[in-house]
Amino acid sequence: MAAPSCNAPGQWVRGSKQRLGSLFSLVSKPFSSVAAASGTVSAQRLAEKLRAQKQEQKTKKQPVPTSPVQRRVQELVRFTQQLQRVHPNVLAKALSRGIVHQDKDLVVINKPYGLPVHGGPGVQLCITDVLPILAKMLHGHKAEPLHLCHRLDKETTGVMVLAWEKEVAHQVQELFRTRQVAKKYWAITVRVPVPPAGVVDIPIIEKEVQGQQQHYKMALSPGYRVEDGKIVRARSNRNAHMAVTQYRVLSSTLSSALVELQPITGIKHQLRVHLSFGLDCPILGDHKYSNWTQLAPQKLSLGTLKKLGLHQAKARHIPLHLHAHQLILPALGSRKEELDLVCKPPRYFVCSLRRLDLEMPSQDQNGDDKAGPVRAQ
Repeated sequence: MAAPSCNAPGQWVRGSKQRLGSLFSLVSKPFSSVAAASGTVSAQRLAEKLRAQKQEQKTKKQPVPTSPVQRRVQELVRFTQQLQRVHPNVLAKALSRGIVHQDKDLVVINKPYGLPVHGGPGVQLCITDVLPILAKMLHGHKAEPLHLCHRLDKETTGVMVLAWEKEVAHQVQELFRTRQVAKKYWAITVRVPVPPAGVVDIPIIEKEVQGQQQHYKMALSPGYRVEDGKIVRARSNRNAHMAVTQYRVLSSTLSSALVELQPITGIKHQLRVHLSFGLDCPILGDHKYSNWTQLAPQKLSLGTLKKLGLHQAKARHIPLHLHAHQLILPALGSRKEELDLVCKPPRYFVCSLRRLDLEMPSQDQNGDDKAGPVRAQ
């Protein structure tokens, strides 16, 4: 049997580059199509796997705590952290659902708990970040961003006014600056103010607090002090700001109260300082101003803790119960009548009212607040 010729393949290779190319093309086409198909299949499988995982996370129920205290903590966290770590579009959508009033000049929203108005160190999301998105949701993609007319503290909920035009925003800001805007806040307090209605007129100043944790707080700077049993005039501090707050108790028990506050001036943390240090009735959940020397969770009585369904070790989860309930804007521009803006308190606020046996005021036809039972949420 003759041995196969060794030069035939060589001649074939040397003599026909075209055949070699066609051979490689014939061989490579199946491999490339297989790779493409496998890539498509693997991408589809990955997408399906991710969708399945996401669906599993949605349908998977969180374990229900057996302890009533843990259930109460979980409830507070759910109420107060819903919009703090979401996409800006989600926050803008939530704000649009909670619009209190809208016209050609203004948009009034119900500010949620825990959201700062402005950005800063450690702030991931704030109201100003979503104003362009909110404007486009309301007026289309060509809409200019909305403008802030005033501010609320991060922990404060309630009425917040926005303007479509910068000029209108400046006009509203001037109304706030010249104290032409009537403001009413609701606060749940620890203990009951005595007397049940009055005016706190004590200047406020920012002071450095010495202690284990060095920090700054707003403090009272009264014009008089007690010295050797006598009331003497104190030296006025040039850095102190005049601060005036009118208040009245709307509902009360032996250990807590629902208080209406009308700030005549607008000093930083004015309501919190006047209630805590002026009337000795700190706001429920005010962990900063319930103690002067420490930055620690608010200490509550056993009776209050029992009503709230918590232990003292879990009191740090209680949010600040301060709500901007009502704003009355005077006539502005083409609007010839004053604008009365009212926001309902958040769910955790209403829940605490019910637990503490405090009655929710309801407005009668004359606009006066009358206390009534809190409906179950």
